[in-house]
Amino acid sequence: MADRKTALVISAHAADFVWRCGGAIALHADKGYDVTVVCLSFGERGESAKLWKQPGMTLEAVKSARRAEAEKAAKALGVHDLVCMDLGDYPLDLGREEKNRLVEVIRKVQPAFMLSHSKYDPYNTDHMYTTQVALECRMIAQAWGHNPGEKVLGAPQLYLFEPHQTEQMGWKPDTFLDITSVWDKKRAAIECMEGQEHLWEYYTRVAINRANHFKRNSGGQSGGRDCKYAEGFESIFPRTVDEL
Repeated sequence: MADRKTALVISAHAADFVWRCGGAIALHADKGYDVTVVCLSFGERGESAKLWKQPGMTLEAVKSARRAEAEKAAKALGVHDLVCMDLGDYPLDLGREEKNRLVEVIRKVQPAFMLSHSKYDPYNTDHMYTTQVALECRMIAQAWGHNPGEKVLGAPQLYLFEPHQTEQMGWKPDTFLDITSVWDKKRAAIECMEGQEHLWEYYTRVAINRANHFKRNSGGQSGGRDCKYAEGFESIFPRTVDEL
């Protein structure tokens, strides 16, 4: 349908979209959005320690396992299209050709909003590099002179999802999303990421903590509506409104 609502997630590694915005994906899928997830890499080198500890493990076997996990998680969340660019990690490094491929995806999707990583992450430079690339490709997708004749991108908000150690990242959420209604889907997707089982409970606790923030900012503990699980996001661009 021409009026189908869309959203785009740009994830550095295969599991990032699950931990950090799986609830947003599932919630918007339920609302009728076609959500596309781009995984720039599988996280095969730097985020697959459990797999590498197995005797005789190879790079291709790790990538295969991570792809399978990502595909299973995407299905659990209701992802419309999972795009695995397989560009390698630790470090991620996109050339002009790879960036143009991402621009093509952005223009094809025409997202109402985009999601990616925090602007700063000294523990994982792949993450902040991904957001730098997302901003660059968003800009190119808006340019009338890039591949003239194609439909250019409008001005979708870019939301930055929560990094692992927020205190070190300068990440300041200004948007909290209630994901209680789809928590079971996010938890199912989390459990698909068998290579990083040590993070399952961590990101469950994050969602519970953000629910407290949602309630506090939706009217306070005495007046705010109940919320059991939530995700936080930092918006990059100003919002335009007709009333506050």
